[in-house]
Amino acid sequence: MSDTTPLLTPSEIKPLADQIGGLLKELDRILLGRKELHRLVVIGILSRGHVLLEGVPGVGKTALIKALGNLFGLTFNRVQFTPDLMPGDILGTNILQETENRYREMVFQPGPVFTNILLADEINRASPKTQSALLEAMQEHSVTLLGQTRPLPNPFFVLASQNPIELEGTYPLPEAQLDRFLFKLHVEMPTVNVLQEIITSRRHGTPPEPQTIFDAELLQQFFASLKRVFLPTAVAAYIAKLVTATHPNSPDAPLIVRDYVNFGASPRAAIAMAEAARTTALLAGRPSAGFEDVRFVAAPVLNHRLLLGYKARMDKIDIKIILKGLLESVKEIDTNLPSDIHLDHETRKSP
Repeated sequence: MSDTTPLLTPSEIKPLADQIGGLLKELDRILLGRKELHRLVVIGILSRGHVLLEGVPGVGKTALIKALGNLFGLTFNRVQFTPDLMPGDILGTNILQETENRYREMVFQPGPVFTNILLADEINRASPKTQSALLEAMQEHSVTLLGQTRPLPNPFFVLASQNPIELEGTYPLPEAQLDRFLFKLHVEMPTVNVLQEIITSRRHGTPPEPQTIFDAELLQQFFASLKRVFLPTAVAAYIAKLVTATHPNSPDAPLIVRDYVNFGASPRAAIAMAEAARTTALLAGRPSAGFEDVRFVAAPVLNHRLLLGYKARMDKIDIKIILKGLLESVKEIDTNLPSDIHLDHETRKSP
């Protein structure tokens, strides 16, 4: 945000925060026991990012994404990723058609990617060739076929799901594609109380029908307001230190990173963390992002961007432990004073 851009006022923030709060309540009503997960997914979308949901079958990944598509009132397409899926099945293709004048010409038939929200279900089941078809779409929001580039609808989001335990017939997502996801969120098993509520109030596990409460116009208004959320210099410096400390060769890297991480996060992670922190602040009704907002989104931003070494597997150190150590080691504000303001005893004495 430039210095001339005015900060949001409380009267501007409250209607937006109330709208998003209503959306989250509706999402919590549809899918039980997932409040923090719902909040993070909504933050990811409102930050104009893509979200990857990872969890075992049956925990509600697809149901969550479908509910979000209905609640936002945007166009929604679903693609079931399989090993035989081809890039044209996602992007579209040119087909030969006969015109009214009986001439034949190539006509582009858009694929399911031409939508606002694309559900990439079990994305790691498609071949690397098909997965790579989404790289341009996710980064540049466009599709290039036969030398012609076509823009995707605005806004455009990829909400993908994958199963972490099934390896047969799957292809791990390449690092370049993982880096294009703003968040990677782990969908855990519900608690005993939530399971009891599901089986007593939801026949066959069917959730209630969602009500559309957030349309495209309100979404664009939120995006415009997000540009006016202030990111203080100290908070920006904290984000930069966090991302830099994920690299094992950095002098600021904590011991746990040096021991167990091979490659750290890219600059895209810092950009994602800053945007997500701004969104978190706006959801809380504040015109300025703070350290607590960065801490809330740091793990979802970083947990798919660090490449762990074999030693981490040998010592059974997972990404959660590493990120916990990172957040504990990197201080919000550097307490070391610059050398040029240290004064000797004679200088500090009063005249």
